[in-house]
Amino acid sequence: MAGLATRYLYLTRHAEPLPGGDGLSALGRRQADLLGRRLRGAPLSALYHGPLSRAAETAQLISEQLGGVKPEESEVVGDYVPHSPGKAELPEECADFLLDFVAQFPPEERERGLTFSREALKRFAGPVEGEEDQHVLLVTHNFLIGWLVRAAQDAPDWRWLGLNHCHAALTVIRYAPGRPSSVLFYNDMSHLPAELRWTGFDPDLSAQLRGIS
Repeated sequence: MAGLATRYLYLTRHAEPLPGGDGLSALGRRQADLLGRRLRGAPLSALYHGPLSRAAETAQLISEQLGGVKPEESEVVGDYVPHSPGKAELPEECADFLLDFVAQFPPEERERGLTFSREALKRFAGPVEGEEDQHVLLVTHNFLIGWLVRAAQDAPDWRWLGLNHCHAALTVIRYAPGRPSSVLFYNDMSHLPAELRWTGFDPDLSAQLRGIS
């Protein structure tokens, strides 16, 4: 019977898109390039991205810095609602706010997301079979990063809500055999200069956060 090795799952949200989300802005292309440079020292064996152009372009720019790791498209790494909570799951004080947020997405999109989010956990979470550690990068979207981080912390399914990730920031989760999963770091932007940080948040909040980062 094969043994188990450690999986390191690298997660990033696509870089800043153009208005409308079709491809990257000039700022976003700089973010993606800098993230790729940071990842040169990581022993990545695979790079997956969602089907939207902003994720595909980010992945391509990162790949150009890695020398040999080719991007692979996957719907499972796409943009979707991973879990639609019922009111009974949620804290009373914020239940209505969160339900209104999720309700803006069509029912068929939420149903599709439920399928993909379970598949994402099967494919990318937990230790890997074999003797060699695995390092995999997902270029994805805010919701899936929140879903995978909350799962790594054994948080309730609804708790992907409220976990926010900046464009081209980096999160790494370690899944080691016989140990609980560990979020090694989250939403890390140390590879980006100050003017490229905190995009993807509300502009007023971004301005506040730039002042303390």
